Order: sequence, then C-alpha cells, then structure tokens
Amino acid sequence: MTDTTQHPHATLGDETFMSAEELRDYMHQVEAAKLSKELAAMDSADKARHELIEKLSQPLEITPELLHKIAENIRTKVRLAAERGETEIMVMRFPNLLCSDKGRAINNAEEGWPDTLPGRPRQAYEIWRDHLRGADYKLKALIVDWPNGMPGDIGLFLSWA
Repeated sequence: MTDTTQHPHATLGDETFMSAEELRDYMHQVEAAKLSKELAAMDSADKARHELIEKLSQPLEITPELLHKIAENIRTKVRLAAERGETEIMVMRFPNLLCSDKGRAINNAEEGWPDTLPGRPRQAYEIWRDHLRGADYKLKALIVDWPNGMPGDIGLFLSWA
C-alpha cells in the first residue's frame, strides 16, 4: 500500500481521489456554473419579455383581410372549446407591464380597465366590443399568473356561458 501522507491525493489502484478540499472546490465550481446558466436563462427570458412588450404595444393595421383571419381563428377555437364542453377561451395573454397601471384595474375588476390597455391588447378589446359583444359574447381580463406573489401576465378570455 502506498503512503498517502506524502501525496496530496489518496490513490486506490489507478484511481485518484480528490481531497475533501478539492471536492468542496469542485462543488463550488458546479454551483457557480449552475448559477451562471440560470442567470443567462433569466437574461434571455427578460430580453424576450421586453421584445414581446415592444411588439404588443404597437397596434396592427387592421385590414378587412386580417379581421377575417382573426374571426376565422376565433370561430375555430370557440367551436373546438364548445365541443369539449368548455364555455370560454383565452384569446390573448400579455405581460401586465403593458398596462398603464401594471394590471391594477384588471386585478380589482374596475369598470374602466380597458382604458389601461395599449396596442394589440386594446385592439383585441375593440374587436370584441365592435364585433362580438352584439352576439352576446363576454370578455373578461384576469391576472393569470402570480410570480413571487405579484401580478404577472394578463389573459383576455372570451366566454359564451
């Protein structure tokens, strides 16, 4: 048997074992690598969220062709949901940061909540108001997730119940 007091590593056959200090250092490196990956993923998610906010804050030019395409999409989703016995669908989801009050009026079910909507969410509301409300469809807005206990994304739900 080899005397391991003269060597920094204990050996067993051809395998070299880490010292306890080396193992702790290795564990710290692994943890740092995991943290670095998580931070990179968070940065990527933040960038994607910012890009989504920018995109959704800009209204679309609603042409008759686009309106027809939107109507077809909604009809298909409503029909499929009804076949499953459902009475509502989420027609849009967006970050609460898009709203002028970060979703406060929606969270409190205030009457003027549509006034806080910009861009495409506002257009979705207007399409409901101008084309679907007369057919007895309802539209409601709800906070759909609560990251760290704070309001997160908002969903617009079309219902026919």
